[in-house]
Amino acid sequence: MTNRRSFIRQTAALLGGMALHQDARAAFFPTAPSVPNANTLLDAHSEEDFWRQVRLAYATSPNMINLNNGGVSPAPRATIEALDHYNRMCNEAPSYYMWRVLDQNREPLRYNLAALAGAGPDEIALNRNSTEALNTVIFGLNLKAGDEVVLCKYDYPNMMNAWKQREKRDGVRLVWTNLDLPSEDEDALVQAYVSKFTSKTRIVHLTHVINWCGQVLPVRRIADAAHARGIEVVIDGAHSFALLDYKIPDLGGDYFGTSLHKWLCAPFGNGLLWIKKEKIPNVWALLSNDKPDGDDIHKFESLGTRSFPVEMAVGYSLDLHNLIGTARKQQRLHYLKNYWMERVRDVPGIRFFTSMSPKWGCAIGVFGLEGKNGGDISTALYDQFKIHTVGIVWEKLDGVRVTPNVYTTENDLDKLVMAIRKIAAKP
Repeated sequence: MTNRRSFIRQTAALLGGMALHQDARAAFFPTAPSVPNANTLLDAHSEEDFWRQVRLAYATSPNMINLNNGGVSPAPRATIEALDHYNRMCNEAPSYYMWRVLDQNREPLRYNLAALAGAGPDEIALNRNSTEALNTVIFGLNLKAGDEVVLCKYDYPNMMNAWKQREKRDGVRLVWTNLDLPSEDEDALVQAYVSKFTSKTRIVHLTHVINWCGQVLPVRRIADAAHARGIEVVIDGAHSFALLDYKIPDLGGDYFGTSLHKWLCAPFGNGLLWIKKEKIPNVWALLSNDKPDGDDIHKFESLGTRSFPVEMAVGYSLDLHNLIGTARKQQRLHYLKNYWMERVRDVPGIRFFTSMSPKWGCAIGVFGLEGKNGGDISTALYDQFKIHTVGIVWEKLDGVRVTPNVYTTENDLDKLVMAIRKIAAKP
């Protein structure tokens, strides 16, 4: 405990001394929104120094460059220390520490996550990931045969499969949109969904940030159009929560699910479900509960025995996130995405599947090379340069997804640029 507290104090002092506030971005990020109580960093060099200090909060490997943070992100050192502490505590007397101590500590965590989400704590349920959160909604909604659900083939497979199961089991009808990505045409993106709405449409399922290519969808406009027609809105926020600067209710949805082990950098196996308070009785609990159709958000947390240490350590990741600030994180990761993309734009045969506009993209960037398979490029990046990415072959996409995080440096991305150029130059 002494070592853990010492580390947390040192980390806080280290980061706090770097003036973690917004006006610092005036020179480096001219379009950054302002935040209260901001100090000023004078130039881009100072800003880069700040992010090098953030890097020290993570146990990054010196033997590889991890640019696949889109799937799951590493936890900060303080979170790992807390996880180890809670694991040791629980194993001293499991039933005592798990049920009488840590289980009671979920409420403060719920309040803190609700503050980040901009929602009431009575609208937030804690679970294990986006799949569990959104499957709870998908399987819990009262839909009947013939009811229509509008969704997209660029949605996440687990969500599409859940809707397909409802189609097979209950006879709901799935209506698919056609998207040409990347896109900066807001009207076309909105119309792609709205054109599918009919008098039988009950639900529209929206992926806020598409995991395959990082496309940001104008979910608020689509949600408003849906509500005007009496249609409910389910939002997959797996790749937007704790990355893009918004509050969940601002998106205009009725139901929202996300994973906390992505951009919040919480321990693996943490998720969040948000349901607008008046909609809670509309959703049946996915797992058994004494009031499965009640109005209490806690009905969605009947998970039985689970890892309390994994859950309790979330607070340490949340502390670091709040210290940095969502707006600052969004600006940094958008900057890093454009940093490497701009430096390979002149590579012969390169193609981007991600927008460079801050409105339509952020951390995730996907590129392809003419005549080369995305999986092969990703393999070459690791085998030859020890740069970890992921190949994306899905619908009209064939490329490599590159996803930095707050601990990624410009120097890391300079190596990526060099590697892409060398791979592109080979027959």
